[in-house]
Amino acid sequence: MPDWIFRLLATSHQEKAQGQQGRLIRKVLHHVIGAIQVAHGRDSYLSGNFAPIQLVQPLTNCPFTGTIPNDLAGGEYVRNGGNPVANESLGRDAHWFDGDGMLTGVSFYRSDEKGNIQPQFVNQYILTDVFLSTVTSPAIKTPILPSIATLVNPLSSLAVIILRILRTLVLVLLSHLPASRQAIRKISVANTAILYHDGRALATCESGPPIRVALPGLETVGWFNGEGCEGESAPVAGPGFGGKGPLSFFREWTTAHPRVDPQTKELLLFHSTFAPPYVHYSIVNCTLHRSRPPGFFNAPVPGVQSAKMMHDFGVTKSHSIIMDLPLSLDPLNLAKNKAVVAYDPTSPSRFGVFPRYRPENIQWFETRACCIFHTANSWDTLLTDPASGETQIESINMLACRLNSASLVFSAGALAAPVPTASIPDDEKEEEQCRLYFYNFQFAREGTHMIRHQWALSAIPFEFPSLRDSVSMSAARYVYGCSVSDSSFGAALGRAVKMDSLVKMDVAALIDRGQRNPPTSISGCVDTRDVAEVIASGDVNDPIKIFKMPEKWYAQESRFVPRQNGIDEDDGWLLSYVFDERQLQEDGECRSDAKSELWIIDAKSMASVVAKIQLPQRVPYGLHGNWFSEEDIQSQRPIERFRNLPTMAGKGQHAPPILQAWMAVRKIIESLLA
Repeated sequence: MPDWIFRLLATSHQEKAQGQQGRLIRKVLHHVIGAIQVAHGRDSYLSGNFAPIQLVQPLTNCPFTGTIPNDLAGGEYVRNGGNPVANESLGRDAHWFDGDGMLTGVSFYRSDEKGNIQPQFVNQYILTDVFLSTVTSPAIKTPILPSIATLVNPLSSLAVIILRILRTLVLVLLSHLPASRQAIRKISVANTAILYHDGRALATCESGPPIRVALPGLETVGWFNGEGCEGESAPVAGPGFGGKGPLSFFREWTTAHPRVDPQTKELLLFHSTFAPPYVHYSIVNCTLHRSRPPGFFNAPVPGVQSAKMMHDFGVTKSHSIIMDLPLSLDPLNLAKNKAVVAYDPTSPSRFGVFPRYRPENIQWFETRACCIFHTANSWDTLLTDPASGETQIESINMLACRLNSASLVFSAGALAAPVPTASIPDDEKEEEQCRLYFYNFQFAREGTHMIRHQWALSAIPFEFPSLRDSVSMSAARYVYGCSVSDSSFGAALGRAVKMDSLVKMDVAALIDRGQRNPPTSISGCVDTRDVAEVIASGDVNDPIKIFKMPEKWYAQESRFVPRQNGIDEDDGWLLSYVFDERQLQEDGECRSDAKSELWIIDAKSMASVVAKIQLPQRVPYGLHGNWFSEEDIQSQRPIERFRNLPTMAGKGQHAPPILQAWMAVRKIIESLLA
């Protein structure tokens, strides 16, 4: 897409363009961008290395250069991401967060008794109800679920949105009628993240419960409801997430980012719904720690007044943090002539902090409007009474990737964000940013609770945070993430975000500096350098270190793997899928033989790649991944059966006449909705 469009798009974000002129610019831009996408033949999130792939491969040996650390032996790196299987209409609305879940992994197989390691590539679709229904309905040419881009587009008419939703409802209904090979009982595409808990690897997405997959082959086992899992020998004990009743379908929808306590092994998660009380909260115990307080499902979290887009939350050893931000996700918005997803920059952001086992004791903290999609870490600050020797929790801390607008939601669908209809006070206006922020929530014995600290640790763009798993929920020293060197995340997303920098922050040092010399609250920043200045510093003791990708190479979210018997917290390795865009053709599409690599980077120095694994195919730019140790893989619960593609039925020529007539009608309906 021409650069002048993005310069104009950036201009329309500025305060000087927020009046009638700004609205006119945006309206023109929406139509221009749409026209260019139609002329080009596809959306930017369906092209280049964002384009989905259809080839899936079992565990396949890979060549590599360098030396693979022994710390990786027997383990597996797996990343999740959307990969629409119904992809014939390339000019349709598309969003980076759309698509059927596809897992891509590299297993580090112990190839002999000498300890040699053979990396093996594997990728598999997650066999959700939606995926299975799609592949067994040949007439379906576009995804069954409406694109997020359609739902958030300010120019989508009410009629278009209703028609797309009705199409989904009809296709779901058809899946439950005769001649269907897969009923859609859960609409999750499980395309966002993956984690490990209590002998299960679980893929997640906001629109349903987690679904179990097997390691290292990534076969789909079945839905996990907190009480048990389909495909396992033990029967599912109860309804689990969602409970019973007419709203149980919505109440089982689970955050894509559950948290596992590294000590207690509890799984903590929340469920965001469209009906009061809007947020529920669950804890699933680990069978190895029966002495913990009993787990529970769907405890209401009071205080949220409307349906919100909630993607992540914070968890310490003692408290959980729910984020009630002014970003609504509410189908009832259609009745108010508003988009299903709407951001109100004039409303406050609210953080609800409550004891881990007592969500009813929530305490709220308010601040300026913002959006947060990912938290990096949360922990307690403890104080010891010198007289009694008792330890009390003085405050709760959280690190989060804060955006000061909802532009990411729109630009990830190649859409211009809508101009705010209400004016923002001059003293609250901020430059477009996505930065790693430090929050300190201080409990007050009397009166109003306060956010004692809220400022950015660094001025560089920062997203997709991760850290060493063993130090989560405590005062970890290092946080890793992704950045872009030439723009903000909002601007980069508009032209399909490509991350060319991996970042390591010594957050303990930056927080200490900020507490000793506090920046301006909310808008302030501890370290004001940009990416280029950090790279140029050359200081080995710099609290910010950046691994800059070579020209035309781009990375994905990285994950930390600890060095065995390492001394320091950062002794270990970063794993990231990378892609060389010199493999793109002149039209911006990938060559048929394009391939990705998995790089293993020294996390301590952030300067060297110790091994490069050449994969047999490319890995599209995706979302979140995880590292599974050899112990995790060997400790998986027994599996009785896997999900498989339904057996293809006959063509219906021997079916009763009434069924043949229905199948003919059904074929017509599917063709009309294709």
